Amino acid sequence: MTLQASTHKEVVGRSSFALGLGLTNECNLACAFCYRDPTRADRLDLEQVRSVVESIPLRSVNLGTGENGLHPDFAAILAYLRQKPLKLTMTSNGHSVQILADDDVRAFHELEFSIDYPNQAEQDAQRGAGNWALIHEQAARCRALGLPVTFVAVMMRSNFDRLADIATIASKYDAPLRLNVYQAVRSDRYALSYEEYWTGFQLLFDRTDVLAIGEPLVRAMAGLPARQGGCGVATIRVTPRATVQPCVYWPGQGAPLDVLLDLGGEILTEDAFVDARSVPEACSTCDYLPSCHGGCAGRRRLLHQLDLPDPYCPIIRGERRPLKIALAEGRTLAKSDSACTTVVMARSS
Repeated sequence: MTLQASTHKEVVGRSSFALGLGLTNECNLACAFCYRDPTRADRLDLEQVRSVVESIPLRSVNLGTGENGLHPDFAAILAYLRQKPLKLTMTSNGHSVQILADDDVRAFHELEFSIDYPNQAEQDAQRGAGNWALIHEQAARCRALGLPVTFVAVMMRSNFDRLADIATIASKYDAPLRLNVYQAVRSDRYALSYEEYWTGFQLLFDRTDVLAIGEPLVRAMAGLPARQGGCGVATIRVTPRATVQPCVYWPGQGAPLDVLLDLGGEILTEDAFVDARSVPEACSTCDYLPSCHGGCAGRRRLLHQLDLPDPYCPIIRGERRPLKIALAEGRTLAKSDSACTTVVMARSS
């Protein structure tokens, strides 16, 4: 049995949501750690995008999942979205930005570039020859156009101890580093061990200042207060298969898009969103519950352990893993409350 971390009254009827919109799962690269399904090609059409945007109150839209510029109607969809009064962002390996004219680049509030290694050799070996040069070229172009950029990394077994080096690279563009812990959607090959998880965050915080921490366990061990928003509360994910999920990593096909169109903001009452707010019974009396909420529900669900504490939890091991952090000066980030994400800025030497 699980307990609910948030009541129906607390979560339903929110003023606005952060929408993750996957126009397509197609990509020009084939990264081994990617969560997208490479065995099929799925796309949302313009009418589906329009229906979603007009069915729920939104404050931001991020284009993610695949490489959105590969969608044949990318230009038309972007033309529609840029007319809306919301913060528009996109996560890209560089390709989708490269194909845009300068005026279309300016339509975004912020652009994110995927980088997982602090050097060209490893980045290109993982993502493809020329990718390192491409993301640097396009990041520099965005900054020249006056557009903020963020670099985004996956924290995994092959890079957990070098994330601060990536943050230093990002800082050359006055950019923060946003990172998500690897989730074993298709394979556990890159999954962090318990020690790698905690060592990785401490090494990161030793050399960076924190803009936001959404990773629940890390937030708790850093001594931060309860978080507003997050999965199952303020984020909605629409997949290229025209399904709806509370989190980009949530397993299963998700609810049909028609459910979101019918329920609007009441989508938070749908089973997957309720599950994303659930708290394992073992966590119900924990002192860290307000800031942790039982850890990452998506990770627990992927492991078929939704009713058990997060496997990276130190408390269930009889430990404490206090993290010393330094908070950065305030900076508005479109995705700071999306998913279990952490955002840092390299510390000035």
